[in-house]
Amino acid sequence: MLIRYKKAFEKIAMGLLSFMPNEKDLKKLQQTMKEYETAEGWQLFLWREGEDIIGLIGVSFTDHKMMKVQHISVNPSHRHQGIGKRMVNSLKEMFSEWTAAANEETIAFFEKCSQEGNMEEGSEC
Repeated sequence: MLIRYKKAFEKIAMGLLSFMPNEKDLKKLQQTMKEYETAEGWQLFLWREGEDIIGLIGVSFTDHKMMKVQHISVNPSHRHQGIGKRMVNSLKEMFSEWTAAANEETIAFFEKCSQEGNMEEGSEC
């Protein structure tokens, strides 16, 4: 289930963000978290299964009804189970009037999942 980020989840969110290639440096990671907490139009969501938070997706909303996926990360022990795809699909349902798009960091994920209709349920994205 997709839930909105709260400050109480900061350490979990930072841990998940640190799996992104460009978020390894602590200062960069802290700067990214600050952006999600303060920038207008930037929102962070967490993926919860049971009591565990195992995924994260961050988006920025533009004036043109476009939501750009800035970050997407899944705990390595839960990868290849379709969680990333479910996060994107849940976000699309939550903001059905918006168009989802990738940025430079998330384009490879989007391309992998869009091949052969993999954004649908049952794929390994």
